[in-house]
Amino acid sequence: MLALLALTGCGTAESGAGVGGVHAEALCPSKAPRYGEIPRERPTATADAPRPPGTPTPVPSGTGTARDGVRITRTYAGAIDEDGVCRAGSLTAEFEVTNPAAHDMTYTVLFDATGYTGASRVVGPVGPGKTVRGRVAMSRGYGDTAGGTSVSLLSVRSIPSAEAPAPGGPCPASGVRVYADKGDAAMGLRVVGLHLENCGKEPYAVDGRPELEIIDAEHERVEGVKLVPSAEVAQLGGPPDVARPLTLRPGERALSGIVWRNTVQAFGGAVNAPYLRVRAKAGAAPVVLTPELDLGTTGRLGVQAWRKQG
Repeated sequence: MLALLALTGCGTAESGAGVGGVHAEALCPSKAPRYGEIPRERPTATADAPRPPGTPTPVPSGTGTARDGVRITRTYAGAIDEDGVCRAGSLTAEFEVTNPAAHDMTYTVLFDATGYTGASRVVGPVGPGKTVRGRVAMSRGYGDTAGGTSVSLLSVRSIPSAEAPAPGGPCPASGVRVYADKGDAAMGLRVVGLHLENCGKEPYAVDGRPELEIIDAEHERVEGVKLVPSAEVAQLGGPPDVARPLTLRPGERALSGIVWRNTVQAFGGAVNAPYLRVRAKAGAAPVVLTPELDLGTTGRLGVQAWRKQG
């Protein structure tokens, strides 16, 4: 199961995000595009033209790969570090993200290349019809002495920027943060924690369980999945899962969670939905998370009640 990635602004990757990859802007901070900016093309060195010292070697293969609005435009053998020195043993890819939607979107992109660790980038908000360019570098995988030159797009996830989770930074206008942890998976059982923090100045009351909508890869609501108390899917231990009114004072936190099994029977269609729209309570501002739900043919998603977190 793909780890949930927290969303931040264009041109940066949140500390710890990704799948073991190198954060490109830590290597090339002076070349990071700003929000919505499309920098002018740099001249492309040819085989017959000399390159300045430290310039990465262009790698023609792997470019042109496109998926869900993201396109790899150029790849390099090597990466430029913060001192402007080209470092061998890395692979750099330049890419662009184009938003076809009618509102701002934030994208999470997972990259991979044979022999390298892989990497992630978070880009957004990207305005309607706008294109934003970025760069990502991947280091040599542990024990790999040689790597390929073709970069692939493992996945592209996009959510409305207005519904992006905010696990850090300024407090949202709602006065609360809602976000998910990386989750856990074992023997076909998946568990992802849902976190609620009152970062505002007033008490915040919830009653029972969060409200959830399952959203598919085409951003359509998935029907036919039953939301049930978590104990009907698995006994997770801990305090009894009892829904009750709860009030969080400023600075207090609460924890809920979702649990499911990916069992697939010989009949029925399996449900795979990357997105989950979460409201802390009825009428609350929605937040879209990406827990990568692989519900199999079970037709159930377990939901825990909110409980205070120490």
